[in-house]
Amino acid sequence: MLFDSSIRKELARSFGGTVIVLVTVLVTMTLIRVLGQASRGNFNPADVMLVMGYTVVTFMPSMMSLALFVAVVMTLSRLYADSEMVIWFSSRVGLARLLPALLRFAWPVLLAIALLSLLALPWAKSQINELQRQFSQRNDLERIEPGQFQTSADGSRVFFIEKGDIGELKANNVFVATDEGNKKTVISARQGYTELVGGDRFLILEHGQRLETRADEPGMRVAEFEHYRMLVVQDPLGDGGPTSLGARPTLDLLLTPSRENLGELSMRVGHPLVALQLIIFALAYTRVNPRVSRTGNLILSLMLFQILQNMINIGQSWIRQGAVNFWAFMLLMHGGLLLAAMVWLALRHRAWDWRTLLPRRRQAAMLQGRIQP
Repeated sequence: MLFDSSIRKELARSFGGTVIVLVTVLVTMTLIRVLGQASRGNFNPADVMLVMGYTVVTFMPSMMSLALFVAVVMTLSRLYADSEMVIWFSSRVGLARLLPALLRFAWPVLLAIALLSLLALPWAKSQINELQRQFSQRNDLERIEPGQFQTSADGSRVFFIEKGDIGELKANNVFVATDEGNKKTVISARQGYTELVGGDRFLILEHGQRLETRADEPGMRVAEFEHYRMLVVQDPLGDGGPTSLGARPTLDLLLTPSRENLGELSMRVGHPLVALQLIIFALAYTRVNPRVSRTGNLILSLMLFQILQNMINIGQSWIRQGAVNFWAFMLLMHGGLLLAAMVWLALRHRAWDWRTLLPRRRQAAMLQGRIQP
């Protein structure tokens, strides 16, 4: 009981400090990235903090896995360096005895990683896509400034107002030029404003003139109007078309098991599985050499974490391309890694070494009491 409580308290301190450091770095990098995207017109500058929050959520499964892994490695390294592990070993507490204590601390974190990966990650990506879509559809009129020509996102329309705000029912002397292939139209009106009907946004022009020319017809058509309605944005708040792969709910991926969906599903399921494997790997390989700095374990941990994350991404690409079956990849990668970690842990728990497998060295080790007969 004392062993479990002491291990969990130290893990909690290490995990909390690591999470704070990683999240701080992540927020800083995300803020720089989102500000750059907003400056290029991908997002509304007013939504920068909102987009940054959603982006941080998409990276949280990986960050929490890394924080948990680093916390376990640093805790075990400290126990080895301060000779506390020697005390526990002399009390007949082997490495395998540490695994239940680590899992009792880690299971809420593993559950949080699974929920973030399966539920929060696609939700956050869908919110980012929705903000980007709404801004790209609405900014044609919202960015219009008096005295300036404003081109629409697709380049098919040019807007101009002399004064006022076209969204506040008080824009005067409105000019709109459209280019629809072989037909070009120029519309001028004394007044204009926008109106939302259902999910469609219309530009309402009053007291104006419409000029139309066609490439396949000579001459020009001129028409005067008292009231003219032009569809500008079709259903900006409704269905924005096909949902991106990363924003699809996990349930949809399960119900429609195409290669693309299974590839995305392998990535989402892989985050909690890799986090579990990293805990066992940390317990199996962590040790401290008095002649070497303790940062060696941390460097090896970061390298192992990056390798496993790359394997998840590579597997996702292979599944989407049809190079490997989903179940085969999950079994070979995650099952193989879990088996390798457990075998490694068992070898260290029994103090086995490949050199002791040789007859003479094994007999010498038995005489020294290093391994059991």
